[in-house]
Amino acid sequence: MPIHETREHPQGSAADPVGLDRVTFDHVAIAVRHPTDPWPIFADVLGGRYLDRGVNPGFGWTQLRFANGFVLEGLNPEPSDRDDFLNRFLDRNGPGPHHLTFKVPDLDRMLDRVRAAGFDPVGEDRTDPTWYEAFLHPAQAHGIVVQLAQVGPDPHAPAPEPEGFPELTFDHPMASLGRVVHAVADLDGAVSLFRDVLGGRVMSSGAAIDGNHWVELGWNGPGRLRLLEGVHAEIAEWIGDRPGRLRHLFFSFDEPRTVPGVREVAENRWVLDADDVLGTRLVLSSNARP
Repeated sequence: MPIHETREHPQGSAADPVGLDRVTFDHVAIAVRHPTDPWPIFADVLGGRYLDRGVNPGFGWTQLRFANGFVLEGLNPEPSDRDDFLNRFLDRNGPGPHHLTFKVPDLDRMLDRVRAAGFDPVGEDRTDPTWYEAFLHPAQAHGIVVQLAQVGPDPHAPAPEPEGFPELTFDHPMASLGRVVHAVADLDGAVSLFRDVLGGRVMSSGAAIDGNHWVELGWNGPGRLRLLEGVHAEIAEWIGDRPGRLRHLFFSFDEPRTVPGVREVAENRWVLDADDVLGTRLVLSSNARP
């Protein structure tokens, strides 16, 4: 009998049977060619500390944790006679944002909730008893893959730090990965998914100077997702006919102006363009104010 048919569901309240108050926005993942590709900027410069790594059929992953606890994952291809999805992604798009991962207390109940809201999860996999997962396709998840994952009762211990990882002293400046900013063509629809279905709480909202509105959501833990309306001016043109695109990662850092290649765009705002950072635009500030 499949493992998910015999396990017990974690306890949830009658008002919140899914356990939405225990959902965490765990990490953002970027696709890279080699496991060491994120190290020069995200570890050596921005001070991300090694957290964990692993190898699965067709892909490997390495995670870095930043000062506020939020995690960035580099996802790299590995030789395999199975699914070659990551090489196909890289050949089509080049390096860049790949998925957002939300950890849930009970995958079965979350998938019931997702389906009831009209979404069709794909890639459901329970072969690893320490990690059950399923995905929302970017066509339904506003332009980004969304991974839903339940950690098993006996998760593996972190793997040893990889050889050659940047040697950082603990007085090395360490950035905070304050939020992921995702531009969407349908702000109301995106808020419906990430707030109403996945349990995000509205932390703030507003309008940018170009007229695009935004809503920032938070979950249990440090992960923050800012949904940026993309219907006006440059953002609309940049999204094009897509349902959405990850616009940038926002970091706060002691001295943004010292980051190689950074350019100042406004008071207390510096930018590293996507072409210079593995297809992933970075916005930096000298503090964490929005």
